[in-house]
Amino acid sequence: MSMATLINPAIPSSPSRRFSIPLTNPNSHFVKAPSLLRCVRKNGEINGLSRTPPPMDNGGEDDAETSLEESSNVELESKNNEIWRLFKEAQQNILYLNKQRVKAVDELNKAKREKQLLLNKIEQLEKENKRVSGKDNLVVCWELLLRIDSMVLGGMVSTEEASKLRRMVIDSKVSLVDVFSGLLQQRDAELLTELRHFSEGSKRKGYHVIHICTEMEPLISVGPLAPYITGLSRALQRKGHLVEVILPKYASLDLDEVQGLREIEADSYSFFNGQLHGNRIWTGVVRGIGVTFIQPLYFSSFFNRDGIYEHPDDFERFTYFSRASLDYIAKSGKQPDVLHLHNWETAIVGPLFWDIFAKQGLGNTRILLTCQGFDSQCLDEPDKLALCGLDPGRLHRPDRFQDTTKTHLVNILKGGVVYSNKVIVMSSMHSKGRIIHSMSHGLEPTLTMHKEKLLVAPYGFDNSTWDPSTDKFLPVNYSTENMRGKYACKVALQQQAAIATHASSILVGCIISEVSGFDLEKLKAVVRNATREGAQFVFLGNGSVSTTYRALRSFQEAVEDSNVKFFYNYDEALSHLVFAGSDIILCHSFHDPLLQVPLKALRYGAAPVSEASGDNHLRYSSDHDHEITRFSQFMRSTFGVMSLSQALDEMKNNPSTWKTKILNAMKKDFSWDSECYETHVSAYTAVKSL
Repeated sequence: MSMATLINPAIPSSPSRRFSIPLTNPNSHFVKAPSLLRCVRKNGEINGLSRTPPPMDNGGEDDAETSLEESSNVELESKNNEIWRLFKEAQQNILYLNKQRVKAVDELNKAKREKQLLLNKIEQLEKENKRVSGKDNLVVCWELLLRIDSMVLGGMVSTEEASKLRRMVIDSKVSLVDVFSGLLQQRDAELLTELRHFSEGSKRKGYHVIHICTEMEPLISVGPLAPYITGLSRALQRKGHLVEVILPKYASLDLDEVQGLREIEADSYSFFNGQLHGNRIWTGVVRGIGVTFIQPLYFSSFFNRDGIYEHPDDFERFTYFSRASLDYIAKSGKQPDVLHLHNWETAIVGPLFWDIFAKQGLGNTRILLTCQGFDSQCLDEPDKLALCGLDPGRLHRPDRFQDTTKTHLVNILKGGVVYSNKVIVMSSMHSKGRIIHSMSHGLEPTLTMHKEKLLVAPYGFDNSTWDPSTDKFLPVNYSTENMRGKYACKVALQQQAAIATHASSILVGCIISEVSGFDLEKLKAVVRNATREGAQFVFLGNGSVSTTYRALRSFQEAVEDSNVKFFYNYDEALSHLVFAGSDIILCHSFHDPLLQVPLKALRYGAAPVSEASGDNHLRYSSDHDHEITRFSQFMRSTFGVMSLSQALDEMKNNPSTWKTKILNAMKKDFSWDSECYETHVSAYTAVKSL
């Protein structure tokens, strides 16, 4: 057997196969294998050491064997050189990746130090600015408007003059900070004298909207109504509209968030249960929005208790508040373009307005009702409508308040739909048809009858707080024009989570709270399958809720994977980093009005992907999909029907396509200022034209 025959099986046939590095110098030449040595003994026998060929050897065969061996040696040398070349390339690639990783970590640490210095400087400048400039323009504007309300209630000015003064404050091009910030501490009479110097103003361009509602972020928040009220109101005011909010004065309000809180020193009465009852009226500014608080005196227990919903006297509590709000608006001389009502709790304002208050100087005002859903409607005895001054006999009818199923009761939300000029249903993902036919909770006949007044609007998010290009919580900011900061944030998140900082690893973030609605058993299977494909996970929980904490603990024990990290206590800075550092954000649902996880994920360049194999409701019958939001349309065409496994495959196999999807998503505006704002303004415009 030749040496070539012995060596060839040890050499891989292709560079792509696993190989061992030869110990010989790759540049050395292989020596021709010597012919077998043989020795001739004295007795003529031949042993294996002799060089003398045996009698039967043929010289031609030796030449052929030599030629074959030389050819094999050349081939072996070529393969050997190729192996060394590939090995050197691999070494160079590894060294390059290590250098890049070290460089990224150094840049990240440097950026952290620079950012901290910058934040310290900004904080110092903000303190100086606050000390020097005092209150901003919007706060001063609202404090003036609320003081005008006080003047009307105190009988100092007529409702007509109050309207002119309000218009002056809203439209005046004079710097309100310069003129009035030093005068707000004066008494009403002195302030009125100053205001009358500015009685001429241009015509107001925007709408005057008053929200009568039961929640507002950050004062009191239970569900999606609170962030919606604040987010929409701020968006409207940024576009030139005047928005104010009327709330019950709950004992649990966070009054630290109210600027310029003061009680109006005037009597305020409202009708309830056959007589007038006194209220204390408080005013202040929250996030640049004027807010009025109504505090009952005789029925002080209505809002002086734990929890704001699910009390046996909820009908009485919120009916009292609704009537008191209208009494206050009428007495203060306000003439808003739109009274904006919310859910069943203030839906009764609709019939109260048309039956009683439209004739009290509010003839040009219109009614808009927003519903966060139809699962809570409030059914009660018809006679209770008389508590606030309504006529039960006239309203307990099938086309008005009578409940469709329990005909002996009145349905307050149904009455609100009937007596409103327009109804907006808040739903980011569901179509108008599906809402009417599958999500109306018994109101389908009423919604079908009034479907022309129904609009669907998506939720939004605060894009001033959630913006990766300016986010103060991120170690490095980034945008669609420069995404390098996204990688730095990913490294920072991996470091904080103590998981491997591999550039090629796909990092999946997930926000868990008591309202997330995840099926943890299903989630375990999803995580196990994804980690087998090399994915990493970071879970952020809310440790303040014991059930969420226990669920995450149990989940961690069941998973037990070094590539899965759990943070139990919610941290604002960490939540921003999870969105910025993740490639994918795992969502329970794309309809997420409270946490707004899918919207934030898109803004931060992380794909929102459902824990299930696509969101089932996106596959709902096309017959019901002719009226859906732009957000729903976008999700249906991109990440909406994609499972986590499919997302991982596309990231690995089609990285350029995936990158294009992410960049396009980041450029979309799904904030309160976009589609949500546009839908509401179109509704205001429609009702004002009636």
